[in-house]
Amino acid sequence: MKKAPKRTTSSNSAQPGLPIIKDSGTNDNGLLSGQTAKTRVSAFNDLGFQGTVTLLQEEIRSLYLSDDVPWIIGYSGGKDSTATLQLVWSAVAELPQEQRRKTIYVISTDTLVENPIVASWVTNSLGVMKQTAVEQQVPFHPRRLTPALVDSFWVNLLGKGYPAPRHKFRWCTYRLKIQPSNAFINSIVSSSGEAILVLGTRKAESSKRAANMTKHEKGRVRERLSPNSSLPGSLVYTPIEAWSNDDVWFYLMQVRNPWGYNNRDLLGMYAGASADGECPLVVDDSTPSCGDSRFGCWVCTMVEADKSMTAMIQNDVDKEWMMPLLELRNLIDFRKDNKGEYSENSDRHLRDFRRMAGNVQMMANGREVPGPYLQPTREAWLERLLLAQTYIQRNAPSEVRRIELITLDELQEIRRIWVIDKHEMEDSLPRIYKRATGKDYPGRPLDDNLMLGETEMQELADICGEDHLHYELVRELLSLARQQMTTVRRAGFYESLAKTFSRHFYDDRQDAVSRAQQRAVERKRREDERRGRVSDKTGEVSKTAPESDG
Repeated sequence: MKKAPKRTTSSNSAQPGLPIIKDSGTNDNGLLSGQTAKTRVSAFNDLGFQGTVTLLQEEIRSLYLSDDVPWIIGYSGGKDSTATLQLVWSAVAELPQEQRRKTIYVISTDTLVENPIVASWVTNSLGVMKQTAVEQQVPFHPRRLTPALVDSFWVNLLGKGYPAPRHKFRWCTYRLKIQPSNAFINSIVSSSGEAILVLGTRKAESSKRAANMTKHEKGRVRERLSPNSSLPGSLVYTPIEAWSNDDVWFYLMQVRNPWGYNNRDLLGMYAGASADGECPLVVDDSTPSCGDSRFGCWVCTMVEADKSMTAMIQNDVDKEWMMPLLELRNLIDFRKDNKGEYSENSDRHLRDFRRMAGNVQMMANGREVPGPYLQPTREAWLERLLLAQTYIQRNAPSEVRRIELITLDELQEIRRIWVIDKHEMEDSLPRIYKRATGKDYPGRPLDDNLMLGETEMQELADICGEDHLHYELVRELLSLARQQMTTVRRAGFYESLAKTFSRHFYDDRQDAVSRAQQRAVERKRREDERRGRVSDKTGEVSKTAPESDG
């Protein structure tokens, strides 16, 4: 592993004290040699840096004092949200104490699968922020938001067997990020009647983002407050919408963080996540700026590779403890087949041929739509996750050593889903936990009336031999019978039995697929006949009707 390249700094003559990378000579305006102010688009070009910031803070104070609507600032710990929060904090802190009457919530959504370095940074930052707000008597109230237990990544992937997120089934974003923040915002709107969201979104991020922001600008009701189409009762304020990446870093390096965090450490975190370990603040058109680094969920399969985590490991030998995370992320990547080659839906062999409801559904190409991950797959991935967590807790730096990759509540819910919902009566989770961690499973007992367990299921498996579908059928029938013993009402019991037989009556996977294909052909034949009859009634010849013999 190579060390991160050492960054050098120099003073910018226009703004003393601004650290920049000296990749080449710079002129008096802080631009690279041969670069003009026109080629470097900056929000500071017209009024200068100090004039732009002063005017923006006056706007923030004016908006803050104009009504009693509470503010909610979205804070991810990245450069844009940090700059936005810093601007608002500094502006409000200059108001007289009696005018700081309106609450400003600072919300950070932790998906529970964030990059550990970033997660630790944000968690510590929120703690420092909360303490400093009390000391400075400013109305900032940090809130760490997390997804509901049933929506967590591991409960859905390992518990229910949801396939790793992909473009055709991106189930993660709403559950992990949107829903927690929306629930909080809606609660504020319900209690206050309205809320103003302060976000660090910028037009320079992408052309799509710029077009979307421009579209909402047309509906602005006053000042720079845009309507929020997804959350009625809330308006959006984007103070740094016109800033470039370099503008953001210029501001963060020039102005001290008001709640006491070190923005240079943030710069270092971005530098570590870039491929070459460098993080230039002033660059030419061919050099990507530090803002191109993207931090997100370490399990994300919406991208082909986690470039930021890979760069962190490559640039700093002290971050090698994250390697098990990168390996696990690559393991669940649906693009990689068993040979390590990329192909769409190459995880088909890891998934059931039946959908979650038990039915077999066919695609237009004649192949079945793969269902949830199989039991061996889910069990193997859980063990890898627990091994990674154990490794990190033993080898990571002290500031992240206590991190939980999966919580005990998630483990307990996964165990419940496996045993109760999926009828996997082996109850393998405690055994997997003990094998991976070396410790007894600390969760509460799942059911005091478990008369059948792993030993009995192993005997049943031996009897059934290679007929796994027969084993699953008997196991599920035993599970339903056991569950029925603990309930008074029998409502739905016979329906459950019928679904069980319907799910498991196939001889094997090929038998299930063949039957589904036959049903599809039969449906198409009936549809063709129906269309033919309709066409006959209208006096037209049906294009789908079968041709005659003659």
